[in-house]
Parts: sequence; C-alpha cells; structure tokens
Amino acid sequence: MSKIIPVPPFDFVIFGGTGDLTLRKLLPALYHRFLDGQIPAESQIIAVARSDLSSAAYRGRAADALRHYVEPANLRNPAETGFYEMLHYVRLDAAAEDQDWSGLHSLLSNDRIRVFYLATSPNLFGPICDALAHNGLNQNEARVVLEKPIGRDLESAQAINDEVGRCFPEASTFRIDHFLGKETVQNLLALRFANTIFERLWNADVIDHVQITVAETVGVEGRGGYYDHSGALRDMVQNHLLQLLCLLAMEQPVSLGADAVRDEKLKVLRSLRPLELYEVPAMTVRGQYIAGAVNGKPVPGYLADLGHNESDIETFVAIKAELNSRRWAGVPFYLRTGKRMPQKVSEIVVQFRRLPFSIFPKEHTLEANKLIIRLQPEEGMRLEMMTKEPGPGGLQLRPTGLDISYEKTFGGRFPDAYERLLMDTVRGNSTLFMRRDEVEAAWQWVTPIMEAWGSRGERPRPYAAGSWGPTAAIALIERDGRTWHEDLGDGQE
Repeated sequence: MSKIIPVPPFDFVIFGGTGDLTLRKLLPALYHRFLDGQIPAESQIIAVARSDLSSAAYRGRAADALRHYVEPANLRNPAETGFYEMLHYVRLDAAAEDQDWSGLHSLLSNDRIRVFYLATSPNLFGPICDALAHNGLNQNEARVVLEKPIGRDLESAQAINDEVGRCFPEASTFRIDHFLGKETVQNLLALRFANTIFERLWNADVIDHVQITVAETVGVEGRGGYYDHSGALRDMVQNHLLQLLCLLAMEQPVSLGADAVRDEKLKVLRSLRPLELYEVPAMTVRGQYIAGAVNGKPVPGYLADLGHNESDIETFVAIKAELNSRRWAGVPFYLRTGKRMPQKVSEIVVQFRRLPFSIFPKEHTLEANKLIIRLQPEEGMRLEMMTKEPGPGGLQLRPTGLDISYEKTFGGRFPDAYERLLMDTVRGNSTLFMRRDEVEAAWQWVTPIMEAWGSRGERPRPYAAGSWGPTAAIALIERDGRTWHEDLGDGQE
C-alpha cells in the first residue's frame, strides 16, 4: 500500500447533504480517509439541505449511515467520535432566491481550502454556483464538484457549463466520474504506457475488437424519479463507458499532468464516428427489463418498480462504436450496460485477432487471446492464452489464464474510488476529472442517438430481469461473427 500523505485542513460543503449519495458514498469515503490519518481533525464537513435538522441530529444520521455502509471492523469508537465532531449541518434551500446564507458563511474559515460538492440535480448546479458567488463564497481556493450527468443533451450541458463557468474557473471545476477513481481503471495507464509488451500490440493489426460491459443486478432502487428522466444512455454511456473507452484508446500523453491526459482523451471522443440516422437501428439496441428472476429470486419489471403504467425510458443499451483513427481503423468497440442483469460486473475485454495460420492438427481449436480487465466486483486482470495440457498422450491444447487479482497480489483494503477523488479535489488535482470540452464532446456523439430513437418512436425492447438484455443485443455483435464475453465468474451481489 502506498504511503498516505495528509492533505491540508479544509472545509468540505455538501449540497444535498441528506441524500442517498452523501450517506452511502461521500460520508463513508471521508470517514475512511479520516481513519487513515489523511484528513486533519481541524477540517470541517458541512452538510447543506432543506430538512429541518440540528447538527446533532445530522450526526445521528451520519452514524446510522456509517454503521450500514462501513465494514464493522473499521467502525472504531475513538475515530468515530473525532469524525463526528467534524460534521456540521446547515438548513438551506439552495434553489430559493430569498435564502439567508449567513449560517454557512459563518462556519467557513477564511484561511483554508473550500470544496463545494453539488450532490444535487444538475438543474441546481447553476443556481447554487450563482448564490455562492453572490455571497462571496467562491473565494479562498474554492473548488466546485459536479456530479454526473451534466445536462440531458449537448445544449443543456453547454448551458450548465456556462452558468458554472461564470462563477468558478475551469481549473477549479471538478466534474466527477467515480469510475475514474477505481484502481483498475487507473491501472489502464500503467498497463498501456509502462509495459512494452502491451503498447506494441495495442492497435488494429493485433486487436480484433473491444467489449466494455457495465452490468448491475439492481433495478432503479428508489431512484425511479431521476432514472425515468435519464435512462441508461445518459446515466451510464455518456460518462462511464465513454471514459473507459477513452483510456483504452488514447495515445500516450506527454506527461501525467491533468491537461496532458485529458487532451488525449478528448481526441478519442472527437474521433468517434458519428452514427447517421439510418445507422442507429442497426448499431444500437435499447431495452427495458420486465419481471424475471435475479440470483434465484423473483423481481418485478421496470414499470412496477417505477409505479407507472408506461415509460419509454431504456434500462439497457448496447452500441457498436467505431473510431476514425489510424490506430483503431476497423476495430469496433462494443458497449453494453443494463440494470437487472444476471451479475454485477464491470469488465473490459480486449479480444486479439486469431492466428492467420496454425501448425496444429484441425482437431485443436485455437481460441484467440483475450485480455480481461475486471473493474468490479473483484478487481484484477486475466490474460487468456493457449497452453499445452501437462502429461503424456500427445499434444493437447487448452486455453488457460494468467491472473492478477488485486486482493491476492496486494492484500489489505483498497480505498474506494470516491476516497481518492475527494482527496484529489482538496489537492486541486484534476487529472481524474472530466474537463468541459470532454463532457460536451461526449454529448455531441450521444445526442444524435437519442434524437434518432425519439424520431422513430419505438419503445425499448423488453428483456427478462436476470437475462443479458434483449436478443437484439446478441444479434448486434453476432452478425459481425463475434460473441459477448459472459464467462464472468460469480459477480453476484
């Protein structure tokens, strides 16, 4: 485990401080960083929300959240007590124009870093930033953190970026995508650019195609109001999956500096071949789960989860994407994400080309090499190759794997993605965050797909909960002579 370097004292203000994201992810992440000695005790964590709570009552909610979302072995009473002393609560309706911001103003220190985390609906990003600026709170090394998705399409994303940009400079604006904080995702840079063996193979001459799968076993789980105005394309593809594609396909940056890395990711997004209106039905599949079974238990369909009789929002998307670049000419990237899948898994499969000629007898089926990069639940990598089975009886071949399990190799507990990203906001390190032009380039590619779906007026294809999506998703890849990689291990919740 790398050495833990403490950050300077800071004030961390969370708008949406009583919401699910704060209680489930942000507070546990900050608690773990405090527990490891990275957060100085004089720092403050200030929750802002509309609920009528005292700071003491909020600390009680935080205690309940930590007991629910933190491993019991990490709930140490002295550390917990110190952590709770850092917590404060301010009642404030950030969307209302006549609010008194003096309570928040009085808590903030004038001599330390301020981080404003907007764990709210994107339509509040602009008004909150305006209010912060109007009340003089966007000073003193202030940073603002924006949760995804930023907007609903290119036009709305540009409008939000304009509003935020009037109050915070780009260098102080952190657009968070927690996938970029995962150990295995960061390790893509090491895999690509610290190993000669892979970088020289990383092109269309050797790679046949790439698959990126982010599957969830859960449904909307109380997020129905948000999800039914978003859907899988906005919620997952525009940010998470395209960011993974960028790290896989980017050229080597001149350094690991924030802008050097993000410049190369931007080139990938701009090289995505736009889908023409007539191509969208053949290159994309959208689905919506109906009743089925996950992990052997019956689960309702999306409409029942939502409590509506109808909805044309997709809970599953599969897309065949292509890049207009010399390195990746002719190499398709198959993107797939969905809810109520058989397993919870986030995985990248780099499929290498088959041998053009074999010296082995025809009865030996030679499988193409694969590099499988597991992002969750068990982080690691596996390189599949053909080897000889040991023992007499002639030359018998079978595919075997070289495995790197992070847990077995490095041991111990790995910081959650949010832990790393939250500390990066305090440090002012924006390498693992999205720049404005990245976000807008991603929307520029995604928006025409949404418009094509809308113009056709077709409902999402139904798929049974517990399956891998509509059968059309299988046809999407199999008509190219390829198949989805679904040997995904246990991966169940």
